[in-house]
Amino acid sequence: MSLDQILIVAILAGALVLFVHGRLRHDVVAFLALVGAVLAGLVEPARAFEGFAHPATITVALVLVAGRALTASGAIDRLAHALRPATGGVPTHVASLSGIGAGLSAFMNNVGALALLMPVAVDSSHRAGRSPSLVLMPLSFATILGGMLTLIGTPPNIIVSGIRQQATGTGFALFDFTPVGLIVASAGVGFVALVGWRLLPRERREATATQELRALDEFLAELRVPKGSAWAERTVMELATLASGHEVTILGLIRKPRRFWASANTQDLRAGDVLVIEAAPKALDGFLRESKLELTGAAAEANAELRSPDTAIVEAVVPAGGRVAGRTTRQLNLRRRHAVTLLGLSRQGRPRRERLREIALRAGDVVLLHGERERLNEAVSALGLLTLEDRALRMGTPGRAGLALGLFFAAILATAFGLAPLTLSLSVAVIAMVLTGLLPLRELYDSIDWPVIVLLAAMIPVGGALESTGVAGLLADRIASVGATLPVWLLVGAILVVTMTLSDVMNNAATAVVMAPIALGLADRLSISADPLLMAVAVGASCAFLTPIGHQNNTLVLGPGGYRFGDYWRMGLPLELLILVLGVPAILRFWPA
Repeated sequence: MSLDQILIVAILAGALVLFVHGRLRHDVVAFLALVGAVLAGLVEPARAFEGFAHPATITVALVLVAGRALTASGAIDRLAHALRPATGGVPTHVASLSGIGAGLSAFMNNVGALALLMPVAVDSSHRAGRSPSLVLMPLSFATILGGMLTLIGTPPNIIVSGIRQQATGTGFALFDFTPVGLIVASAGVGFVALVGWRLLPRERREATATQELRALDEFLAELRVPKGSAWAERTVMELATLASGHEVTILGLIRKPRRFWASANTQDLRAGDVLVIEAAPKALDGFLRESKLELTGAAAEANAELRSPDTAIVEAVVPAGGRVAGRTTRQLNLRRRHAVTLLGLSRQGRPRRERLREIALRAGDVVLLHGERERLNEAVSALGLLTLEDRALRMGTPGRAGLALGLFFAAILATAFGLAPLTLSLSVAVIAMVLTGLLPLRELYDSIDWPVIVLLAAMIPVGGALESTGVAGLLADRIASVGATLPVWLLVGAILVVTMTLSDVMNNAATAVVMAPIALGLADRLSISADPLLMAVAVGASCAFLTPIGHQNNTLVLGPGGYRFGDYWRMGLPLELLILVLGVPAILRFWPA
């Protein structure tokens, strides 16, 4: 191997280690790899940022913007509420939710499809008297599978099409992925509905982190300020300082007939005031001894005060790459900045209530927030959290929802009939959505998942270096020397397995960028069509089912479902084997070598 080849392999190996380690976000890892490739002379400085102008990157950004416009208009919510899941038995419940999720994710970002349906899944599970753990992992897998159905369903499909365009002058069409994707996705949805949920551990199927997290009674109490108390005429904020040292949280102040929640800290205490607090029994004992306050009322009464008409409690999940990930509630200063209180936190199904101010939030954590209703909704949005509450029908009139759907599907049809390339038709649709007010201009850039865009833009030049240095060709030569006498179906299966394996530990878009050039090189060495190998890369890159880190959707359901890291392979491994068995013949049937 030449020095350049050794350097690019070292850079990619280092990136893979960082992807698996998970301490740095995927976009940061990808950007580090790009900078390393530029400094090593593997990517020309003038071409380092061409990935931002790559059609694949542009298309992903446009799909995200169009998806936000559809959601803002109420079109997606109307569709989701019109297709409410049936909840008779568990198989029916899982199948209906998963089918809806797969269908939505064929035309919108699969993370967005899951975020839209998670509240529906949790609420319908509670109504049916069963654990959301039974439906959330199947729903996550289904929304990933649904992305295989179309070109715009998932970034790997767009990337593979773009690499084919560069190599042959023609990319894949919008529905070229549908025949194989439909077979694989249908089988996958059927599997998770009939068999998959049964493979989860019994304790996960019978309990849920969110129900445990909402069991507040043993942690809530009311404390009265007695006559002659040293705290009279002092502020709640001063008492809160003492309370925090005992792991006690002051949630509000009751001075009948008034109640103070967001503004409680600024109030001066008076004799007879009642404080609503949250604390573990041991912590409460210590606080009572030092503060000399009086315990009054029952826990249920405190809970009722907490759920008064002007306040609310909401469950929300921290998304992968979210703005609060890695920060403690002390750093976020929730009470002062957002007028909300963190009541509890669940991580991988284990509720945590002690030292909450010192716990750094992670992707997949479920948080329980309390505050005034209006301020609470604003806080959830500002913090970038995804609520698990089933929402009422969103804003938007049927006319505007219809306009949004009309513009989006007009772009799809224009592309399908060859009237315009996908980037152009989506661009026209997005411009029309902005001009008609379907998407406020201030939300245009907020709707783009910038970590995904940076990841794509950074990895595309790195993937190009893999090819320009000859590493992709070298790997293809090695595989070809072994596989020259092997049947094509075995080669397609091998590419599919390797891509699946990489996708389970690194971002699926990055996996497609690395594997597609190798597939092209292998096809060239063996003088066969590259299409079945590229399709294997596209399918494999969307098969991140063994770990919670392979795909954002898996991370999102980790906390709400109360799953452990090892739960994923129980359902994911047989699902990947099923996809391998069905996917290889389907690929060769529709894309012969």
